[in-house]
Amino acid sequence: MQLKKAVFPVAGMGTRFLPATKSIPKEMLPIVDRPIIQYAVDEAIEAGCDTLIFVTGRSKRAVEDYFDRNPELEMELEAKGKLEALAAVRDILPAHVKVFFVRQPAPLGLGHAVLCARPMIGTDEHFAVLLPDDLIDGYPEGVLKQMVPVAQETGGSVVAIEQVPRGDVSKYGIIRPERIADNGTTIGIGAIVEKPPVDEAPSTLAVVGRYILHPSVMDTLETQAPGSGGEIQLTDALAHQIGGAGLYGCRFGGKRFDCGSKQGFLTANIYFGLR
Repeated sequence: MQLKKAVFPVAGMGTRFLPATKSIPKEMLPIVDRPIIQYAVDEAIEAGCDTLIFVTGRSKRAVEDYFDRNPELEMELEAKGKLEALAAVRDILPAHVKVFFVRQPAPLGLGHAVLCARPMIGTDEHFAVLLPDDLIDGYPEGVLKQMVPVAQETGGSVVAIEQVPRGDVSKYGIIRPERIADNGTTIGIGAIVEKPPVDEAPSTLAVVGRYILHPSVMDTLETQAPGSGGEIQLTDALAHQIGGAGLYGCRFGGKRFDCGSKQGFLTANIYFGLR
């Protein structure tokens, strides 16, 4: 199994960062000198992905412009001898990486956003999903690259897993671990529940924004009824994997920042700025 395609759901409105996100997509807010989305893109490329699919919505033109060439800017930087800035602009994406954009017509949930990318995903290939709001400084390598061996060994779908405080379980998809491999990294998943109440959570092991998905997930999303909040939930499709291709967790090394919150965004800026 080779991981070649990565999906980035970036159609959200970013209401927690209004009024800034009235004109700037939240994925373009900077962590030091790079937008949040760049960190997720770099992680996908490090893991071997060469096809990046962005699922956008209204007012997301800035994301498309960022990954496009800007010949006028490049010519001006070159003429003024600002070669370091020129290199930064030109090196946003390696030459071999292809970028595609598809529009999510309505905010119908994360599962629906992933489904919008189906025309660009093969029927027999695993693919990655990265949520840029979860900015993770992976160690010793990016989280997605840490997950690839688990997908290769199991052949199923793989989600990134992190221990969270019990009081926070209602913010995440929570798994019921069935078995843990000797390496302590790979976890067999017996059940997964979206945002359970604290007293009903099967564990404190939460799914965070990195996925390597078996192609059959798309078939499930195609026919899946709306779930929590009247949206098509990716968690429901993942639960379907347990009785099919298999669903596994990967405990990763690294530090995660929830950049969907103001506190997480500020903390990430301080962390990466100091580093």
